[in-house]
Amino acid sequence: MEQKHAPIWHPSPGEASGSHLARLIASLGLTSLEELLDHANRHPDRYWRGAIDALGIRWRRDYAVFLDLADGIQFPRWFVGGELNWLDTIFAHGMADGAGRPAVIATDEAGGTRQVTYAELRAQVARFAAGLARRGLRRGDRVGLLMESGTEAVVSLLALSWLGAVAVPLFSGFGVDAIVSRLSACEARALIATSGFDRRGRRIDVKPLLREARSQLPTLELLILKGSPEEVGAMPQAVAWGEVGDAAADEGMAGKEPAGMAPDEPMMVIYTSGTTGKPKGAVHTHGGFPLKIAHDAAVHLDIGAGDVFFWPADMGWVAGPLTIAAALMRGATLVCYDGAPDFPDWSRLSRLVAAHRVTHLGASPTLIRGLAGNAALATAAPLDTVRLLITAGEVIAPEHMVWYQRHMGRGTCPVINYSGGTEVSGALVANVLLRPIVPAGFNCISPGVQVDVVDDAGQPVRDRVGELAILQPFVGMTQSFWRDRERYLETYWTQVPGIWMHGDLAMRTSDDMVFLLGRSDDTLKVAGKRLGPAEVEDVLLELPEVSEAAAIGVEDAAKGQKLVVFIVPAPGQPSGPALAARAAAAVESRLGRPFRPARVHIVGDLPKTRSQKVMRRVIRRVYAGENPGDLGSLDNPPAIERIRAAAQETG
Repeated sequence: MEQKHAPIWHPSPGEASGSHLARLIASLGLTSLEELLDHANRHPDRYWRGAIDALGIRWRRDYAVFLDLADGIQFPRWFVGGELNWLDTIFAHGMADGAGRPAVIATDEAGGTRQVTYAELRAQVARFAAGLARRGLRRGDRVGLLMESGTEAVVSLLALSWLGAVAVPLFSGFGVDAIVSRLSACEARALIATSGFDRRGRRIDVKPLLREARSQLPTLELLILKGSPEEVGAMPQAVAWGEVGDAAADEGMAGKEPAGMAPDEPMMVIYTSGTTGKPKGAVHTHGGFPLKIAHDAAVHLDIGAGDVFFWPADMGWVAGPLTIAAALMRGATLVCYDGAPDFPDWSRLSRLVAAHRVTHLGASPTLIRGLAGNAALATAAPLDTVRLLITAGEVIAPEHMVWYQRHMGRGTCPVINYSGGTEVSGALVANVLLRPIVPAGFNCISPGVQVDVVDDAGQPVRDRVGELAILQPFVGMTQSFWRDRERYLETYWTQVPGIWMHGDLAMRTSDDMVFLLGRSDDTLKVAGKRLGPAEVEDVLLELPEVSEAAAIGVEDAAKGQKLVVFIVPAPGQPSGPALAARAAAAVESRLGRPFRPARVHIVGDLPKTRSQKVMRRVIRRVYAGENPGDLGSLDNPPAIERIRAAAQETG
């Protein structure tokens, strides 16, 4: 990959020595990041023992065995013999001088704000957990969670872990089929949901969807609904969220503590869509997901007590639980916002940052593109409290990472490019504050994680496109798919025996930088040459007339595949044949004549998830006239018709 920019950030001596990563290195008796990475790879048991101590992870009973591979590398068991509940670590921050520290600040789209301290959060979680128990929920029960970001969502998630129940997060924009498929697959006994939410000033009524879903879920015994008394009353047999956690639930809670859990007991089943077939339920455990996220929050995100963390994320995606664990496991304050980031205009994000004095700000690449396209509004309020920026969720173009750093980070803040996935919880690769940061790149493989870029035979490759592969299991990976071990093995472990093939195209350079190029099932193979869609999209997004782009490969008798691109014009920019020709010429000029797009389609929107990931597989399959697969995560269904219309024009 052409390195388009020199580093946009260099660590100063003060930033390097004062980071939580530097403190971890010192606590382990090491002297450099390189020593720490080598130590973590050679002695992961000793590394995690030291990290657990440094991070303040609370255990009820110490573990006897760090890793048991009796069931094979695909099914590791971590911290065997131990007992913990990740809530113990969170609530330890509410003791003594931390009791009055804000834990959650929640702002709704109308501007209303509520705040709870760590001490108040513990009391609310305890009451809600007691209320759930009084209604028959118990350890191991699966419970759906369909809520917008806010205090109630945080309390609900934590209360399930207090009981030892298993949370099943659901995207707030799901339709009936998506909800039913997920809750039926895990035989959920209960659903905690919202009656409706505000989106760009419009009330979205969720009740009809809940009625229909409940009629198709025979195992669903309990529906707990957040909403007004009138809304709850309109749902037969629904229980009000506030009633579950009322003061009466305090009875018998004196001296109660969260349930002690074995490290390999499930704390969450979170579903991710497949290209075909039913969604995959990644199982995350008490001794996996929370520990990995607490680790990454310190090592990569540099979050600690007193920091204020804001990363707009839907509770139904892994980023929702991730932000909760990252902030609260580290004693920071989590800012929640349940509305659209561009409502009433694009100044909303900066105004939230200024109002709550945010120190750590996260945004998806698509959100960053939206901010960049409305730069004057996006930076309307002061951003001087921001100390660190984060981006994750998809590949980011170098120019957008540069814009993010210069405008949202005032040209001085580091940008932590962070990449993991639903199935592995936290980072495989991410930036750290001890090395220079390059646009769109990753300057570090996460400590304790052994990954590489390999060819189809599993052999390491440098300076050319390969696939990101996990060579050894690590703390935080999914335990398996929920009651579907065979599909889990088929998805990740069969392409190259003994290696987890993650499904991302990547390049590792000879100077040890990693660049991601998109999902491998999005790979373009034009004229026998492999190309990542991000390489094409980066070229298109450099054109000032283009605000969004997607590149797909379409079967072609002569070339194997031909390149087809879709572009969304920037606001106020003309569209039409001239823009299409300019886009095609730009790709040919930068990538070579064989990669000139066969077609350039100009559309008003691209199919995206609620977290604003562009769904290339949907574009590709709709364009080819095939079944697009699971569309439950789609935020803007009308965009599909635009793709279908483009295909008909071509045909």
